[in-house]
Amino acid sequence: MSVRPSIASFRSHDLREDQAERASTSQGRLVASSFIFFTDSAITTMPKRFHRVLSAVAMAVILISENLQAAPPNVVLIISDDHGWKDYEFMGHSQLKTPHLDRLASESLVFTRGHVPMSLCRPSLSTIITGRYPHQHGIVGNDPPIPPQARELSRRQVQFHPDYQKVRTEYIAHIDDEATLPAVLGSKLGYVSFQTGKWWEGPATRGGFTEGMTHGDMTRGGRHGDEGLKIGREGMQPAFEFMAKAVQDEKPFLLWYAPLLPHSPHKAPERLIDKYKSLTPHHEVARYWASVEWFDETVGELMSELDRLKVADNTLVLYLADNGWLNKPDADAYAPRSKLSPYEGGLRTPIMIRWPGKVAPRREEKQLASSIDLAPTALRACGLAVPETLPGIDLLDSQQVAARSAVFGEIFEHDIQSMDAPRDSLKFRWVIEGDWKLIKPYEKRLPDATVELFNLADDPDELKNLATHEPSKVAELTRKLDGWWAPDTQ
Repeated sequence: MSVRPSIASFRSHDLREDQAERASTSQGRLVASSFIFFTDSAITTMPKRFHRVLSAVAMAVILISENLQAAPPNVVLIISDDHGWKDYEFMGHSQLKTPHLDRLASESLVFTRGHVPMSLCRPSLSTIITGRYPHQHGIVGNDPPIPPQARELSRRQVQFHPDYQKVRTEYIAHIDDEATLPAVLGSKLGYVSFQTGKWWEGPATRGGFTEGMTHGDMTRGGRHGDEGLKIGREGMQPAFEFMAKAVQDEKPFLLWYAPLLPHSPHKAPERLIDKYKSLTPHHEVARYWASVEWFDETVGELMSELDRLKVADNTLVLYLADNGWLNKPDADAYAPRSKLSPYEGGLRTPIMIRWPGKVAPRREEKQLASSIDLAPTALRACGLAVPETLPGIDLLDSQQVAARSAVFGEIFEHDIQSMDAPRDSLKFRWVIEGDWKLIKPYEKRLPDATVELFNLADDPDELKNLATHEPSKVAELTRKLDGWWAPDTQ
């Protein structure tokens, strides 16, 4: 059984940050004491009316010195939904226009080899907010097992069956055991936080947000976001109002912006669909591309609002997609080797970190990054230590990034088989080390599936399986997978 982190396990500062704070405060006190020394030595020669002025100035210096530590940054998480890793202009797409995401990339540290461990939204979102792998936090699929008495019903009818709602309530309880990012920032540093868009774990407050758009009431159709799914598609006002109030109240804030974009249904404004109709013979692909640009426009609105509120310079913006997407040419649906698969089309995403004046913009093409890294990165940026129970790294620590040799992940069923045993729903484990990627089927559930090995530098689309030609590499990477998570022994 894995050890779950508690909020109490997050210390306010690690040793390095304590030393920096002490040095900063000490320097400030030195400035103030030097000023007071000067006024004491001069006091006999100055008129008394200056004494009060000098005393006031000295006090101001002391107060300033006590606040030399910068305020913790606001945190904005931007998470696109079902978005292919190549489907950005800055990632090389020749027809898509994503000017706002391109600008964000130009102002960010960009890991072009970012990945999510699981190519499905609910487990992926849970990993982002907890910093833990699906097999650790227990949310491994989108939906729990359907009770036998409800299996003859349609998918929509099942959602309202009382026995199924009971099972769903039990599944949501996994989030209660997790120290989520908004909960930790709120309890330790007084952050206010706001959920918009996709959210599966009941009401927003259950995930540690102080407020949010999602009510999560199953009797009113709550499942994966309900009212929250209006964000982006029907404007950005709820997010803007939250940020404005936080700024007015002088509170650091966290915003979760995870719209149902470019996710199906691909119903972008006709002006955008018309723009792409002539660029592809496939109408459904044009609709998907239009939805990508629609999402891009909302990102532009959000970034402009940060500028308008004059908080952009002290806001940490984190971007990634929850999972990848390849659109079928003739349907509003995903193609094979994308969503729900262990291939790059489902797992890979650019990961961007923007913090003006703190993070130098550059493009990292070689080193690997994972969505498990976002929580540790945000915690350290806000001055908090990272618990040992979190497996990710701080992506702003160049030594940690350089020391990483591999990233890992796992693919489970969309509808899980067991509430508390992740391996019962397991299909594949995967690992990338350097240019090599191994996809290992879980033999107890997929006994006839093939082990696959790819060299991503030579074969980025994973078309040439080298497993039979490189048995030693398969064995080496299998050992690494088992060292990460061996489902039959843990």
